[in-house]
Amino acid sequence: NMWVYEEEVEGRKLSEIINTEHENVKYLPGITLPENIVAVTNVTEACKGADVLIFCIPHQFLGNICSQIRGHTAPGCIAVSLVKGVEFDDSGIVLISSLLSKELGGMDVSVLMGANLAWEIAKGSFCETTVGYKKAESGRILREIFDDPLFRVGVVQDVPGVEACGALKNVVALGAGFCDGLDLGDNSKGAIIRIGLMEMKKFIQSHFPGVKDATFFESCGVADLIVTCYGGRNRKCAEAFVRANGEKTFEDLETELLNGQKLQGTPTAKEIFHILDAEGDLDEYPLFNSIYRIAFCGAPPESMIAAVACYGSTADVCELPESVSG
Repeated sequence: NMWVYEEEVEGRKLSEIINTEHENVKYLPGITLPENIVAVTNVTEACKGADVLIFCIPHQFLGNICSQIRGHTAPGCIAVSLVKGVEFDDSGIVLISSLLSKELGGMDVSVLMGANLAWEIAKGSFCETTVGYKKAESGRILREIFDDPLFRVGVVQDVPGVEACGALKNVVALGAGFCDGLDLGDNSKGAIIRIGLMEMKKFIQSHFPGVKDATFFESCGVADLIVTCYGGRNRKCAEAFVRANGEKTFEDLETELLNGQKLQGTPTAKEIFHILDAEGDLDEYPLFNSIYRIAFCGAPPESMIAAVACYGSTADVCELPESVSG
C-alpha cells in the first residue's frame, strides 16, 4: 500500500487515477507505476499490519501522520526515512529518524539518502544510494528490499551522518542556485560546492561526533551534494530568487515552480543559522551565514562570493574588486 494525500486533478481524485491508470499524473507524470502499488487515502489503513514503513513526505507533516500509524503496524516493524530535512528544539538539531522513532513508540528507524532525483530513477537511469542503519539486521533487510542493478545500495552504520548530509546539502544547493542566478559559471559553482561540503562536514561532526569521514564519500554525501547543486528544486528556486531581483519571495517561488512540492533548503538554512548564532560560531561558516542573509535578510546575492572568497586564505589582507559577479 502507498498512502496518498487525496487531491483532485482535473476533476478526478488522484488516488483513483493511480489505482486505475497506474500513473501519478501530478507528481510523476508519464511514468507507469507497477500494478501492485495501491493508493490508499487513509494512512492508518495503508500501514495496518506493515512489516516495513517507508517515509517520503515533507517533514512538516510527520507528527500528525505518526499519531495515526502508531500501534497499527506488525510486531517488529521497522521504518526507513527518505525525508530530506531536520527538526530543531531548544537543545539543537533533531534528526527526523529520532523524531520518527519517538513518535512510533521506539521503532527502529534507518535512513536512505543519495544522489536520487526521482524523475531519473523512474526512467530507469543508473544511480546509487546509501542506507544508514543502527541495527545490522535492518540494514540487511533494507538492502535486500531496495538493491537493484540500476539502483545500487550501499549500507553504513551511521544514521546521523547519512541523514544530516541529506538535510544540509539542500542549504548548499541554495548557494549553487544563487551562482546560477548571477551567471557566475561552473568555476564559481564548483567552489561553492567544495566550501559547502567542508561546512557540512564541520557542522555535522561537531554536533554528531561519531559521524565517520567515509560517510561523506558515500552517495549520501558528495554525490548527492553535486546532483542537488546542478538539479533539484532548491537550486531551481534559488536561481529564480536571484533573477526576480527582490520581487518574489521563496514562498512565492515554491508555489509558482514546485507543483505542490516543498522546499527543504530554506527552513534548514534558517534553523542552522540560529544554532550557529546561539553557539557563537557564525564566523566559522561564511557560506551558511551568507546564504541565510541573502534568503531572509535582503543581502545582495553577490555578497555570497565576497563572504567565501577568502575562505581558508593565509593572506594577511584579502581584498576583492568592487564587482565580484563579472
